[in-house]
Amino acid sequence: MSLTSFLKCKDVSAKFRETFALPATPPLDNLRAEPLTKNYSLVGTAFDYLLRFYLERLYPFAQAKYWIAESALTCSILQNNKAIYKQVRTIVQTARELQTTYLQGGQITDELLRACLLLAQIDPIFRRSVIVPNFGHIDECDIADLRNLISLVTPETFPIRDICLLDPTFGAASLLVGGADVDLVIDEAIVDIKTTINPKLQRKHFNQVLGYYILSRIGKIEGLPTNHCICQIGVYSARFGELYLFNVEKLANEDTIRAFSRWFIDRAQQEFGTELAKLNSLLY
Repeated sequence: MSLTSFLKCKDVSAKFRETFALPATPPLDNLRAEPLTKNYSLVGTAFDYLLRFYLERLYPFAQAKYWIAESALTCSILQNNKAIYKQVRTIVQTARELQTTYLQGGQITDELLRACLLLAQIDPIFRRSVIVPNFGHIDECDIADLRNLISLVTPETFPIRDICLLDPTFGAASLLVGGADVDLVIDEAIVDIKTTINPKLQRKHFNQVLGYYILSRIGKIEGLPTNHCICQIGVYSARFGELYLFNVEKLANEDTIRAFSRWFIDRAQQEFGTELAKLNSLLY
């Protein structure tokens, strides 16, 4: 289980809805990168990888951790399947080489896009112990889709000053919900990436990035300087090329957030069976 599964609990989603109103946002007008296949989840995960590479090149101070695809090499499902293990290891090694070439030259090749899609096929091995059907085979339309998505990203999309953390976790707080990592932390904002075609901000996406914020309050975002304050949360709608950002202080007052965070800890411990009561003392 994970933060995503936790948020699907009826009482949890109800508590989020009761505590935090969904901000009013204008619907996005123009779907600028329409899906070219029905491989929605695969392309979404592949875009997460590709965007991280893009930001690493744009901002040399960006901090990136290991890939989920790399962690999959330790999974028992691969230890018992030598052929797939070898295939995964080759995919990861090739992707690292292509990433290095991209960081040096800046050219987004079809080979790099294919590598991102292959890495995205590996992620379910680590997250759910699942080998996807037709593992290792990539639809050429998904490559075109990825290129369309990254073409919407410019240096102005994510104007970053000092801090760019790629796929960070929340220390002990991540363990509270059985694992959690957020796509981006940029300066004072936590940002989640979505490739939905829905032009409106969806409650489930808002709850997810709120959940990341609560975890950052309970624990600590790995790589973030001490005493650095997160004061915004956001959702980047990749198929529209638009970033929603919300000031936390306008979503709820400090007392409400503290009380909600304590409820979150208790409810998560009940759901996951984790023994992390000491995290209550970490709330600021």
